Amino acid sequence: MQATIAKATEFRGVGLHSGVAVRMEIRPAPVGHGIVFERSDLPSGMNRIPALWDRVVPSKLCTLIENDDGVRVSTIEHIMAALAGTGIQNALLRIDAGEVPILDGSSADFVAGILAAGIRMQDGVQRAIRLKRPVEVREGEAVARLEPADHLEIDFHIEFADKAIGRQDMALDMANGAFVRELMDSRTFCRQSDVQLMRNAGLALGGTYLNAVVVDGDKVLSPGGLRHKDEAVRHKMLDAMGDLALAGAPLLARYSGHRAGHAMTNKLLRALFAQPDAWEWESCASDLECRLPGAGVAAYGPVNAPALVAVA
Repeated sequence: MQATIAKATEFRGVGLHSGVAVRMEIRPAPVGHGIVFERSDLPSGMNRIPALWDRVVPSKLCTLIENDDGVRVSTIEHIMAALAGTGIQNALLRIDAGEVPILDGSSADFVAGILAAGIRMQDGVQRAIRLKRPVEVREGEAVARLEPADHLEIDFHIEFADKAIGRQDMALDMANGAFVRELMDSRTFCRQSDVQLMRNAGLALGGTYLNAVVVDGDKVLSPGGLRHKDEAVRHKMLDAMGDLALAGAPLLARYSGHRAGHAMTNKLLRALFAQPDAWEWESCASDLECRLPGAGVAAYGPVNAPALVAVA
């Protein structure tokens, strides 16, 4: 079965990179609709963008999609991860600016809002994308790879000079609510030495210590410290979950990322879909549906929903 949100839910905050105030609403959508962004600040007829891999355009430090009219929405990875992690395939995301609100820098507020609104199952066949053989892309030391598996698995490795991050590895079977239990609250992160460089480039204008983990050598500068000792690699896995959701259907595959990021994951999806013999559609019977990332997520509620308005 497919799923949508049971009723509309709203989020308000600022864009991480733009610093612009933004309101976004997730609305129910019919079977087969997919995830679609709609710019409510622009004229109808040219303001919708499907959240799909072939709509991604190059962007620094986030995932950005664009339609044929040049209309864009950026920093979509955290909301896409929340939708995938709660098993929602159909939703309309109405947004009045060009960047998704960052909220606390993770997917936790989005998941809380979705679960508070409820998930409605729909009478439509859920299809998944099954890997038939490995596909890999490389760029310098960065590697992203997909290989066949019976459900989505994510395996990630990162390495930073700052001791507050250092080398971190994590692997997770994403079935049955693992995203909600293990990844959703892990925040985006950066080095203090990079903050001014980003701002000089017109990025991170809405960033604060309250919506990102900022590190300086062996110190964590954000109040309260880390939520997990390996929060950085967990967040990279969260990002990968969101970027892989742009495949347009759940993946039956193992994703491995080594120093990979948004651009590498999109290159990997492009490489996958450029090779029709590397994958196939599969209609999900009940035994497969129960292994998808969002299956049974409602059982982990009710979530203690934090405020849906980010503190900037």
